[in-house]
Amino acid sequence: MIWSAPRLLDRLMAASLVEPGASFAEPAGEPGLVGADSVSWRVFRNPVTMYIGGVAAVLLELGEPRVRHGVWDHSSFRRDPARRLRRTGQAAMVTVYGARSSFEALAARVARLHERVRGATPAGEAYAASDPELLRWVQATAAWAFVEAYRNWARPLSDAAVDRYYVEGSPGAAMYGVVGPPGDAAAMRTLFAAMTPRLEPSPILHELLSILRRAAILPLPLRPLQWTLAAAAVELLPPDLRRRLGLAGERPLRTPERALLRAMARVAEATHWPSAPYAQASLRLGLAGDYVLKAPG
Repeated sequence: MIWSAPRLLDRLMAASLVEPGASFAEPAGEPGLVGADSVSWRVFRNPVTMYIGGVAAVLLELGEPRVRHGVWDHSSFRRDPARRLRRTGQAAMVTVYGARSSFEALAARVARLHERVRGATPAGEAYAASDPELLRWVQATAAWAFVEAYRNWARPLSDAAVDRYYVEGSPGAAMYGVVGPPGDAAAMRTLFAAMTPRLEPSPILHELLSILRRAAILPLPLRPLQWTLAAAAVELLPPDLRRRLGLAGERPLRTPERALLRAMARVAEATHWPSAPYAQASLRLGLAGDYVLKAPG
């Protein structure tokens, strides 16, 4: 079977970003938390950079021992990584493209789930998924990784655009229960500096990467791409954090892989998917389905 770039990207989106049957077209006319002219609408529509950023974010999250055991001991990642990726991607899509009522329902459901996730690390340190410090770390690492993957692989963004992106994410973060999410790139750097002493290597990080490389996430002909996407996610992490997490020895991207990912990310920037979340959300708001492709900036 010959796969065109748009077809490949479509399968990547379906595998990792949206649940089957998900709709962003209703209720008609209802706004979301983030407007169609936002930086977030551009960043979140690229399936290549969202996949890379999502994996990088999970690596950072699991570097913190309380988050690591809260996620690893209470989730289906090992049993069904493809479904877990889609659920996580779906939550990101609803946050940016969903109607406000859809997002409020999601945020309430997530809060209920978090209330049940608590325990202790092997070192005896108590954790709870509703802990404000842990909620902030999980939200912030995702926000950072998505925008950094986008600006590294798809399209440059000015410092002002990146700061605007963090501001756009604050209302959604607050509704997830996050207190004091980073409001700009400087605040993100401050949070990294504060949390870095908490990060540590773990065999779970290597197990995660092994699962993402080998599990049946993409269709069989595309599965080698999972190795490339995982390598790009590791490479996205700052070198000092890579070393701190014990990931400095991971295989780097090869030149042909780098060229392939860059080409895919740029094709994704120019490709319109009428069924994608951004397109459905545009129609819900009375805009052309490809509005975000033509919007200034």
